Amino acid sequence: MNEFETGKYQSGDSAMAWTGQPERLGCLIARAFAAVSATCGAFEWIALGYLALSSVLVALFAENLAHPARLLSTQAAVAALILLVCRAGEKTSNPFDKGGAFSAKFWQFWRHWYPHLFFLFCFEELGRLVHLVDPGWQDAKLIAFDRWLTGVNPTLWSEHLARPALTEFMEFSYFTYFVYLVILGGVLYFERDREAYWSVMTYSAIGYVFGYVIAMLFPAESPWFTLAGQWHGQLTGGPFTALIALIEKYGRVHGAAFPSQHVAGAMAALWGAWRHRRWLFWIFLPFVACMCVSTVYVRNHYVADVLGGMVTGTLGYFLGRRLMKRSRVIGSEAGAPSIKI
Repeated sequence: MNEFETGKYQSGDSAMAWTGQPERLGCLIARAFAAVSATCGAFEWIALGYLALSSVLVALFAENLAHPARLLSTQAAVAALILLVCRAGEKTSNPFDKGGAFSAKFWQFWRHWYPHLFFLFCFEELGRLVHLVDPGWQDAKLIAFDRWLTGVNPTLWSEHLARPALTEFMEFSYFTYFVYLVILGGVLYFERDREAYWSVMTYSAIGYVFGYVIAMLFPAESPWFTLAGQWHGQLTGGPFTALIALIEKYGRVHGAAFPSQHVAGAMAALWGAWRHRRWLFWIFLPFVACMCVSTVYVRNHYVADVLGGMVTGTLGYFLGRRLMKRSRVIGSEAGAPSIKI
């Protein structure tokens, strides 16, 4: 009897212990999430928010996609990688300290520079998401807008201006898109202005996210595809023309033309330079202006795409400023730094 009672007691004790396991597990998960999320700044919340939103859209419109499960798993992996980099960067020394182990500098470097790879991933992924909601193309509306605005089809009209030297200049101008954020970010990073650095990344993230979502809801091919065969010949130039052709060969996305992500990214960087390094703004300005024109000349965008990119990039800047200001207020009220590194 006593043995039976003892066994019963032990069995009950085990059951009670087992019953408490889910609660403990939940607490551990909550603590782990809190620890990781505490390493995230405004940029990360924008990036993770976009991944969450696009994942919801993928789940809702899965029947329009070839491999929705693959897309969802890829986005989950990217989100996990962002959190891992943030957590690893938080545990290492300050990137602006001159000392520190190689591993610390390695993680701190990627903690600050991974946004560029994130933007590239999102843009390339749009090639699989452009028909998420609408199976057709909306280029006819953009062409009609260009005709209403200019009286001609600008991408076809500009062919009579084509000369090898002008084409080379335009391709160079188009290429400059890739360096604006790198140059501005590099200046801020090496001058140890971490708040300005993450502000600029946040401006860019918001501007890009607007563009990504619009591209999913309003798919456009670009003149390169829609007007193919209507030009009398290919554009010819020099080394920059060949370089852009190589980049487009391996990185061109069929769709996601409206709004122009090139223009949106350049505008966000331009506004960031105006805000944080005014001297760099005046250097960027003529190049950005030429780049906007070049997107039409090289047959990659409509004028409507350029105007759309200018709007989304500018929205990214102004909303980003408000967000960063709010982050500083919340951080000061909590007695903690507003921008995580």
